[in-house]
Amino acid sequence: MFATRFLTKNKFENYQDYIKNAKPVVPDNFNFAYDVVDVIARETPDKTAIIWVDDANNKKIFSFSELSKMSNAVANYLLSRGLRRGDTVLLFLRRRWEYWVLMMAMHKIGVIPIPSTNQLKAEDIKYRINTADCHAIIAFDDGHIIPEIKNAIGDSDVMLISNEDIANSINTMPDTIERVPNENTDTMVIYFTSGTTDLPKMVAHNYTYPLGHINTAVFWQRLNDDDIHFTLSESGWAKCSWGKMYGQWLAGATVFIFDVAGIFTAHDLLTAMSENGVTSFCAPPTVYKMLIHADATKYNLTKLVKADVAGEALNPEVYERFLKMTGIKLHEGFGQTETCVQLFTNEWIEPKPGSMGMPAAGWDIKLLDEDGRPVPDGKVGEICVSLENGHPVGLFQQYYKNEKLTNMAFRDGYYHTGDVAYRDSDGYYWFVGRNDDLIKSSGYRISPFEVESVLLEHPAVREVAVTGVPDPSRGMAVKATIVLNKYFQGTDVLIRQLQDHVRNRTAVYKYPRIIEFVDSLPMTISGKIRRALIRTLDSAKKTIGLGKDDEK
Repeated sequence: MFATRFLTKNKFENYQDYIKNAKPVVPDNFNFAYDVVDVIARETPDKTAIIWVDDANNKKIFSFSELSKMSNAVANYLLSRGLRRGDTVLLFLRRRWEYWVLMMAMHKIGVIPIPSTNQLKAEDIKYRINTADCHAIIAFDDGHIIPEIKNAIGDSDVMLISNEDIANSINTMPDTIERVPNENTDTMVIYFTSGTTDLPKMVAHNYTYPLGHINTAVFWQRLNDDDIHFTLSESGWAKCSWGKMYGQWLAGATVFIFDVAGIFTAHDLLTAMSENGVTSFCAPPTVYKMLIHADATKYNLTKLVKADVAGEALNPEVYERFLKMTGIKLHEGFGQTETCVQLFTNEWIEPKPGSMGMPAAGWDIKLLDEDGRPVPDGKVGEICVSLENGHPVGLFQQYYKNEKLTNMAFRDGYYHTGDVAYRDSDGYYWFVGRNDDLIKSSGYRISPFEVESVLLEHPAVREVAVTGVPDPSRGMAVKATIVLNKYFQGTDVLIRQLQDHVRNRTAVYKYPRIIEFVDSLPMTISGKIRRALIRTLDSAKKTIGLGKDDEK
């Protein structure tokens, strides 16, 4: 496993040994493209780096040797187009294979990629161009994004380069390149956050960022040289860096890429995993909710032995049903666009359904109250990362060109995540929600996720978002916005049944006094529930739907 070259110790006996000794060794002037991809290409040139499949049944398999040479050719092409170290470039490439070649090429010459989703509109793109001082855009014409990009560019001098230009350059440009030096603190990649509560922020990671994903791939996803790993993520999200590139190649695994236009179905995913021998899978909870409704016996999943979940908190009901369906225990992980994995369950930690697990090595996690004091076990506090021993490898460097936001996040010796959780007496951490999502009702602090988890156990509930609405006597009242399963109707009788269901399974003060049935929940383009938008819409309504306030 290549990753052992960057660890102080190669083998760990237990979680305590791992926490104490799994320290990353960061070389000076580290560059993932030169020091990992190119070295693997020289030592094991035929080792498979990528298996790429699209929805037209096209398939490409690339070795590390091919990836190395292609990235050199593309780097030379980008230089020929006038791009230089420090220039920023937006990428709209969905899951096209050219994305992975481009990322390595740009790392080699110091051009800063800003991966972006093809679902953006012209106004979104214009905001990103202006905020990032973008020099060029490289895009795959999927029938939607090019007109939006051209509208956003207008009469500016931002270059537009197609993925076909990139593919053609592989055959026309020299496939060798002299190493361009970089500092570890140079900006390597920028991601825009998904913007669930505010305008998207630019998260800047430096050249040490890939080494932070040793925790992600080796110790959370438990990958090795024989694995074919499939993380379900478009290239425009940081989850792609988490699961489809850095850590996986450091672990020696092959990355499987499934490039499908539109929305995946359970059949699509299960067929792709079966036909391509996928051994390890990672996806957000919404995908596992979809998979558990499918009949897995129709697919050959004998090679699938590992499965992980991240993106939002995992409901225990989903965990149990997936375990029953596949025999595989889901390993949950927690992190952000700003970080690598911070908390997880790994080979030494038995999963507790719904728990994020325990801290990853190098991440000194503290739960702090509003006054910055550590809270005892069982009490809710903000997840903060101590900086007493410096920045953990993999923690972002700054919010690009935004000193104010950077200083707000890094203050009083901590990185403040804005997420809240509690720790149980066994040391497991349990996600509660974003600070903004907590509901404060009659002096109680109520986790939306906890109420959602209980409601999802009811057969009528397919999806649910729990939020707070203003209440004159309580401050806030608990509201559930629910998408029903087939054959259920949103009647007053069902409202009462759902309220009783929550009362009978958790503290009475947590039950939803207001319930609204909807056809769909508002989501970000990365698949996260937009609770802030639900709150905004409720404020505009004055009166709220089908709720009943029952004071039993």
